[in-house]
This record gives sequence, structure tokens and C-alpha cells, in this order.
Amino acid sequence: MTDDPRVLDLDLLTYIGIVAPALNDVVVERLAQQGFEGVKVSHGYVVQRLLAGEPTITLLATQLGMTQQGASKQVLDLERLGYAERVSVVGDQRRRAVRLTDRGRRMVEATRAIRADLERKVLRRAGRERIEHAKDVLAVLFDVLDLWTPVAQRAVPPPTEP
Repeated sequence: MTDDPRVLDLDLLTYIGIVAPALNDVVVERLAQQGFEGVKVSHGYVVQRLLAGEPTITLLATQLGMTQQGASKQVLDLERLGYAERVSVVGDQRRRAVRLTDRGRRMVEATRAIRADLERKVLRRAGRERIEHAKDVLAVLFDVLDLWTPVAQRAVPPPTEP
């Protein structure tokens, strides 16, 4: 056994399983440092749907494969934080849709900038060729897991709890 953790013989999925939540933690921490407090990783699934349109709670719940109560709780969190708001549906004042606020759109832009900064740091260390190769390998994993359509539709479901 060596003292250098970089020589651990981990499989690809273990690397991904460790890196993905760590990346999410970094993004959430940096968002808080930039004044976007209270953001949770779980909010990202809702925000992705709000980038694609202005769904009702019922539609949002269906799109995310969750209960209306769960979707409503996520929206209430985002409303409380100032990232989303409910608005009347045009033509039906009884129905309410959810949309991002200006603050919510600024949070999305900040998230994108944080992710771009992290990718630049990896690029400087790994080089463009290795980055492109890693993306190719992950694209194969998208194929294996049939993720292209949900990603393209901004409809990746939140992780299921055991």
C-alpha cells in the first residue's frame, strides 16, 4: 500500500460517483460566497425545468417524476430564496405557473461561470486532448444509460432515495 492516494486503482464509475457530488458541493459553496445563499443541489433539477419553460406544479412534478407535494416544496424553497415565482397562466387565472426570477437567472449564470472556471482549471492540468477523450468516454456512458433525451429536454430526474 502506498501513501499516495493518486495511485488508487479505482474503476471509472467510482471516480464519477466520488467526483460528481464533490463538484456539486463546490458549486453550491461558491454560489453562497457570491451571495446566492440557500441553493441546494436538488434545486438544480427544478431550475433546469424552469429554463425550459414555465410549468405548473402538476406538470413540474410529472416531468421530474416526483409527487406534487415534493415539487411544491422545491418551488416554495426557490420562492423563499427569491429564485423563482408563481405567475398566473395566460387564459386561466386559476392556474399558476412557475418561472425563474431575475435573481434566479443570475444564479444560473453564476453557476455556469463556476462550472466553466472549474473546467478551465482541469483543462490547464490535463490538456485539451485528454479533456476531449474524457468527454467521449462519458458520452458512451450517456449512451449506455440512455441519458441523451432527458439531458436535451432538461428533464434529468433527481436521484432516487433508497
